[in-house]
This record gives sequence, structure tokens and C-alpha cells, in this order.
Amino acid sequence: MGKCVGVADTTFARVDMGSVAEEVLRRRLPGYRIVRHTVPGIKDLPGAAKRILSMGCEGVITLGWVGRREADKLSYLAASVGLIMVEVLTGKIVIDVTVHEDEAEAPEELAAIAVDRARKHAENLAALIREGPEALVKHAGMGLRQGYPDAGPIK
Repeated sequence: MGKCVGVADTTFARVDMGSVAEEVLRRRLPGYRIVRHTVPGIKDLPGAAKRILSMGCEGVITLGWVGRREADKLSYLAASVGLIMVEVLTGKIVIDVTVHEDEAEAPEELAAIAVDRARKHAENLAALIREGPEALVKHAGMGLRQGYPDAGPIK
């Protein structure tokens, strides 16, 4: 199959974060095939990630959207545990990107958070694949944020 990387996203999301991630990965990982798998909701992301990784991909970015209700938050918890299990059991990179609908009131602000978070985490995935596990060491403790301005380090 050659080198590949995965993007898993949902139809529940209100922003097409998958396309944002795809664009970054195409630019940062030339020569890699991008496998995209869109599923209905966040509880479906662990299965999608596992299927993508089973195809031989080196890593996957999952892009979920959590609604405002308690049931949505519990669904996210289940999905998060599932994604952790996929990462541990496969030994491959799984970057879990999630936007919680209660992070902002204005739809425009939510969209900006989603795009920024998807872009920055896709950059992280590309760096980890290109440079290996030490790729992000230079950023440790720097207070970097995805979806918001960086907080900066505490001196």
C-alpha cells in the first residue's frame, strides 16, 4: 500500500475538520496516501481509527464533536477510552481532537476553535510521523494550545 496516514471524522461535527486535517497532512507528508473515514458520531471513532491503522497507516487523527448534553459528554468519555485502547494495543499514533460545543456560545467562535485545533493537531501528527517520538520535545512545557492562543510557559 505504501505510506499512509489516516483521518477519521464524524457527520455529527458542525465543522468539516477532516478537510482541514487532510490539507495539512497533504502539505506536510508528501508521498503519503491519506485514508479518510467519516462515521456518524464520536463513539464510532475508535473503530474507524482501528480500521485505518489495520490498513497499515502509521498514524491517525480523529476529529470529534461533543454536544452540550450530559449524554454527549458521556459518549465522549467512552470514545476517548476507546481511542486510548486503540493506541495502546496497536502501538501507533492516535491523535484525539475534540471540540466541545459548550466551549463557546457563538457559532463563529466554535468554528474558529475547530479549524485551529484540527490544523495544529494535524501538524503534530505530521511531525511525529516525520521525525519520530522526539518531534515535539522542543515544545514541552511551552503552554501551547490548540483552538486558543498559546498560554506560554510559567517561568
